[in-house]
Amino acid sequence: MEGETRHTRIQTNGIRMHVAEQGDPEGPVVLFIHGFPELWLSWKHQMSESARNGYRAIAPDLRGYGDTDSPPDPRLYTILHLVGDLIGLLDHLKVQQAFVVGHDWGASVAWHLCLFRPDRVRALVNLGVPYIPQSPTNKPSNFFQNFGDGFYINQFQEPGRAESSFARHDVSTVIKKFLSTKIPSLIAPSGMEIIDFLDEPSQLPSWLSEDELKYFANKFQKSGFTGPLNYYRMMDVNWNLLAPWNGAKICVPAKLIAGDKDIGFESFGTKDCITGDTFRNYVPNAEVVIIDGHHFLQQERAEKVTEEIMTFFNSITKEK
Repeated sequence: MEGETRHTRIQTNGIRMHVAEQGDPEGPVVLFIHGFPELWLSWKHQMSESARNGYRAIAPDLRGYGDTDSPPDPRLYTILHLVGDLIGLLDHLKVQQAFVVGHDWGASVAWHLCLFRPDRVRALVNLGVPYIPQSPTNKPSNFFQNFGDGFYINQFQEPGRAESSFARHDVSTVIKKFLSTKIPSLIAPSGMEIIDFLDEPSQLPSWLSEDELKYFANKFQKSGFTGPLNYYRMMDVNWNLLAPWNGAKICVPAKLIAGDKDIGFESFGTKDCITGDTFRNYVPNAEVVIIDGHHFLQQERAEKVTEEIMTFFNSITKEK
């Protein structure tokens, strides 16, 4: 059973969510949360190894992605909705506590899952994105304006803008550009859209097969990109919603794995946050591991990342 992937769609928080699962149905649950522009399949290596270690690996397509519903209203993509979807998933599975792993946007969702409902998280491993407390006075959009109109997050704000630029390329090319990029910053020159600025690689990264790219492309062809882009469009709304948690700490056992060549590692003060006091002040029970790699670590450095995850979770399990 450990190598078999089971697929279901469950009702949670007003949507139907697609969930992939491997491993012992009675084993401790590991909940994997993907980022942009990915799907549950991004965790294939970690799911199979979790199953081999006796865990029940659960990987949903998040709201707006893949075979999960994509509500048309952008206001239904706040961080409260995203965390609520996962609480509903755990409730549906009758799981009181889960080990959690997140990457990219999934890491942000995972941090907030720990912030809102620490009682539901046994331990956390996040990839690439640290918990950075929000400014109580400066909205995200004000901060991102410092990077100009070419900055990808600024281009993602206007409804329809990124969708129109993406549509000039086939979906496979859009996915390939994002998954393969190694440029130092996601800022396009003046007058250019970010998707046009990103190079189209002559070959896929060694960790991505043609069949996997086809799977991603088929799913995004059906779902579109508006749902995932709405995550970015709700950043200022999230800023308002998160005000009650200003200054709060995340106290669950945690590990952050960062790639030293990740675009985000050197950007936005992320490296200083991770290596300095800011991150540890707000996540006091966190371990930090910096490894050789780029952004999509769970695939590029699958063996190393999986080892780090399993070693950490196994140590927590033995404490009980």
